[in-house]
Amino acid sequence: MENSKFSLILASASPRRKELFGYLGIPFQIKALNVLEESLEKDPIKFSSGIAKLKGEAAVEELKRLKLPSPLYVVSADTIVCLSGKIYGKPQNRDEAYNFLMELSGKTHSVFTSVYGQLLINGESRTLNFTEESKVTFNNINSILMDNYLSTGDSLDKAGAYGIQGPSLTFISKVEGDYANVVGFPLSRFIQETQTFFESLLKDRGSWQKLF
Repeated sequence: MENSKFSLILASASPRRKELFGYLGIPFQIKALNVLEESLEKDPIKFSSGIAKLKGEAAVEELKRLKLPSPLYVVSADTIVCLSGKIYGKPQNRDEAYNFLMELSGKTHSVFTSVYGQLLINGESRTLNFTEESKVTFNNINSILMDNYLSTGDSLDKAGAYGIQGPSLTFISKVEGDYANVVGFPLSRFIQETQTFFESLLKDRGSWQKLF
């Protein structure tokens, strides 16, 4: 092992993921690069996992360029909304946000967040991949709620044109599954998946957080 401590890198500029990562109680750095979040995949899991991998690999290449010492654990994620086979990413403008929300209004949709982790240690790399699904039900969004919500600008940087932790709660009636997953990062499952990942690689059943 090259260093006594591992470095945790979050490859995301999302303030919501930054907040969730803070709950881990261990130090981490942010290294986010602009990645074109487009894919030809129609399957939502393949779509989101592919984008998450692109984000993570871009960060890893930049960290290698900067010659940051290993061991490094680089984590990236991508969140999408899916209804009846249609994938909803971030809207381009208010009109598209309106159209997204009207299509989701009065229905139950899925939220997928894919997580990609890459551990760089002793000149080698190992990867972790998983996807979490939650379901969110909207009430019918009347014109007043719609106008109020769109006027906040909250929809423009979020998959499906809404953020669950904001004023969209005025029309969200039910969440099934991991709430944090809908926010943008399935923190509880990440902790468990990383524990298993590190145990398999390092043959150490102690808490992985102690390494950071």
